[in-house]
Amino acid sequence: MEKEQFDIDLIIERVAEAVRPFPKAAMFELAEKGHDSPFEQLVGCILSIRTRDEVSLPVSLNLFACARTPQQMAALDVAEIAKIIRRSSFAERKAEQIKTIALQLVAEYNGKLPCDRDLLLSFSGVGPKCANLALGIACDQKVISVDIHVHRITNRWGYVAEKTPEKTMDALQAKLPEKYWIAINRLLVPFGKHICTASRPRCSTCSVRAMCQQVGVAEKR
Repeated sequence: MEKEQFDIDLIIERVAEAVRPFPKAAMFELAEKGHDSPFEQLVGCILSIRTRDEVSLPVSLNLFACARTPQQMAALDVAEIAKIIRRSSFAERKAEQIKTIALQLVAEYNGKLPCDRDLLLSFSGVGPKCANLALGIACDQKVISVDIHVHRITNRWGYVAEKTPEKTMDALQAKLPEKYWIAINRLLVPFGKHICTASRPRCSTCSVRAMCQQVGVAEKR
């Protein structure tokens, strides 16, 4: 098939339509359920690390049923938090991280998490992906959150050519229209889970295949 000229606006439009039947990315689903504060978004993202959305979403909801604010979280023992989030990977370590963040926010920030990227990145266990997701969803800041799906797919398209998610984030910030900075994660997470999968992507039925360079695709469906 002859490749069409790459059109990011058309790509985004087609991806949005393609993922409509699938569950939303966990962080955006949490926000739609009312858990859209910076603290809840940050905690939800910590719980999602190395954990499938199908697990991290209900785990987050269970935790927020017990504690939604830094004050409420700080009042829980680490063991209590770990028990609630036990289905999330590295539950004990994450419980300690969440408790420490909550205590610091109570002691130093009047129990509120500011929309401050440097502060978010200073917390143990919080990297650019989680910091940017929280800032983008809860604070409406124009940032790009690059997880493994965003990294893999934008490089597979040939839109960027980078080896790491961090480098992909920098490349997208220089190239991707700002209006898509938050949407790119919301759309490519379900797209990457159900269509443009890591192994044997569904290229034959993909609505953007005519513009995709299929970089690194060895076997496809």
